[in-house]
Amino acid sequence: MLRNPLACARKRTEIFRAMANNQYAYPEALVETNWLEKHLNDEGIRIVESNEDILLYDTGHIPGAVHIDWRADLQDPVIRDYISPEKFARLCSRHGITPNTTCIFYGDKANWWACYALWAFRLFGHDKVKILNGGRDKWKAEDRPMTREIPKYPETNYPVPKKRLDKEIRAFFDEALAQSKGGKPLIDVRSPGEYRGEITHMPEYPQEGVLRGGHIPGAKSMPWKTATNDDATFKPASELAKIYFEQCGVSPDKDTVVYCRIGERSSHTWFVLTYLLGLNNVRNYDGSWTEWGNKVGAPIEKSA
Repeated sequence: MLRNPLACARKRTEIFRAMANNQYAYPEALVETNWLEKHLNDEGIRIVESNEDILLYDTGHIPGAVHIDWRADLQDPVIRDYISPEKFARLCSRHGITPNTTCIFYGDKANWWACYALWAFRLFGHDKVKILNGGRDKWKAEDRPMTREIPKYPETNYPVPKKRLDKEIRAFFDEALAQSKGGKPLIDVRSPGEYRGEITHMPEYPQEGVLRGGHIPGAKSMPWKTATNDDATFKPASELAKIYFEQCGVSPDKDTVVYCRIGERSSHTWFVLTYLLGLNNVRNYDGSWTEWGNKVGAPIEKSA
């Protein structure tokens, strides 16, 4: 988080200079499909598939890719939280990942769940992460190689992370409430119907037990998929800048909180704001609407 005014000014200049040249702040955070096909067997990388549909991987995946199930592998099975640092270390070790391994994430739904897995890895301090631009859909559309063979890698000894980065990239209810009361940037990345309170779940998805609909007071509506093209790739930097800087009011000198239903769609927006637009003051409120919409006394708006 940048607190020094001069540091904020310098960061703002850097970001807008990159946007003026239509460059992502960290272009190395994206991998293109043609590059990946040529580097499938490179040492030091691990391709990670993470989908909403957990059965997709078994029907065919990128050669060498391991499967990380967002629910079974990353979520605590009892309490609503992520796995412990010890379990994260075991997960990485099982897939032959070390702290020096570059993990390239991809998946279905325009990388929505791949970004969720990437965010979870960042939560445990693993910083060598990238996204396959266009994800599974683009890879298949281009008729690139797929396999059903499950890769096996030598087990590593991934060190147990000393902590999770809860304070750095994650927001909790009280912090989201303070963000709302302080009039600071809050982005609701759900569908317009969810934002307006007309429905309490994603269109064409089942009801998940949320008792109230609407949005956090003061939140701007900007559905996550606004950041993507029809082929599931990310929009150019100049378009993303207009969407988030001009329409949502985010900036280097204002902390931003993003949210959705359980933090999965908002992790996609977190990736855009953090890696493509270069902000280092964005946190993902993963409790999101399933917590807010069920919490007694939580303020709710239903305006359009």
